[in-house]
Amino acid sequence: MQKKITKQLKVSVLTLLFGLFGLLGTAQEKSSFKIGGAVRYNIFSKSWIDNKTQPEFTWDTWRLNVSGTAGGIDLNFEYRFYPSFGTHFMHHGYFGYAFTDDLYMKLGVSQVPFGITKFASHSWWFQGQYYFGLEDDYDMGIKFDYNGIDKLDLSFAYFRQAEPEGPIAGGDVTYGASGPGRYSYDITPGTGKIGTTEVEAHIRELNQVNIRAAYHLSDALEVGLSAQAGGIYNSVLNKSELSTAFAAHVQATWGQGWDFKGSMINYNYAARSDNNEKLDIIQMGAYGSAYDVAAKANVYSAGIAKNFNVEWGPINAIQIYTDYTLVDKIDDDFYDMQQFVPGMLVSAGPIYTYIDYAMGKNHPWINSTFGAGMGAGDADAEWMKRFNINIGYYF
Repeated sequence: MQKKITKQLKVSVLTLLFGLFGLLGTAQEKSSFKIGGAVRYNIFSKSWIDNKTQPEFTWDTWRLNVSGTAGGIDLNFEYRFYPSFGTHFMHHGYFGYAFTDDLYMKLGVSQVPFGITKFASHSWWFQGQYYFGLEDDYDMGIKFDYNGIDKLDLSFAYFRQAEPEGPIAGGDVTYGASGPGRYSYDITPGTGKIGTTEVEAHIRELNQVNIRAAYHLSDALEVGLSAQAGGIYNSVLNKSELSTAFAAHVQATWGQGWDFKGSMINYNYAARSDNNEKLDIIQMGAYGSAYDVAAKANVYSAGIAKNFNVEWGPINAIQIYTDYTLVDKIDDDFYDMQQFVPGMLVSAGPIYTYIDYAMGKNHPWINSTFGAGMGAGDADAEWMKRFNINIGYYF
């Protein structure tokens, strides 16, 4: 029965795509394209390193952007290179088409409509949910955005799979050997854990559906709900387990430049090991490396910011912010993750500089052992700190 349903779904999607391309081929409009990109550097100092190598100055990333339209069909593409991680990959890349003023389609790799979009955060660090695929996530499929109902924005999407991968850290292109080279976090095959016991788990994301609704109570206040459901496919068992995530969010602006973003998320990355046991910990990866993630949690995030317009030489704007995330892992034997990031964004023409004092407890990135904390966690985990300045030139 499952194979029959999957086959019918594939036939329906292919039929829809052929119909869409037929419509796209009839459009005749002027062509225009733009090439852009960015170069970014990092200066940072880590609290868990006490030697003369601190602070460090690294080349964070450089990227290439292409956007434009031809014959009524839009193209939007971005490719990124991360020298510090030894990897490179597509950030997004899709064909777009406006059926009407209210209905727009994206076909390819686009942002998953879930929670606050485009970002649930103010800082360079995102909120904590980014580190397990629930903020600014990108996957491969088809998405429709509809705003034909007064004050209501709707998004519907079907993603066949995660976005394409680049090489893992160090340049080895073997799939899943260490972790995928990609921008957003997705499940990686290899191992998982039952309790804290490691087991084989050749799993990946497959056939995901997303629905997001955002209602504008006013021009300054948005509330929304999101739902995500998809399969976590085990290639050894040749079957999928249903994975879900739900979110409620609010976004508000008021007064002279105040901004607030808040969300509540419940996720259950239901997956099975190669011997058909439910996993308590899965592996997720990006930037060429993978790490453990608790399979179930409730997540609470909030961030507040104040914007100032200034005229200080080339500096034209400053945003001061504070972002906080609590990941409340549902397993009673696991320990929660926290992230707290006060900082500021300084804008000077094409240069954007994030100055952050990032603090994390059981955080995979703000940790003396990279990747530790998001799985079972540590009862005695201390707050780790990283002072970080990210300078980016965007063109």
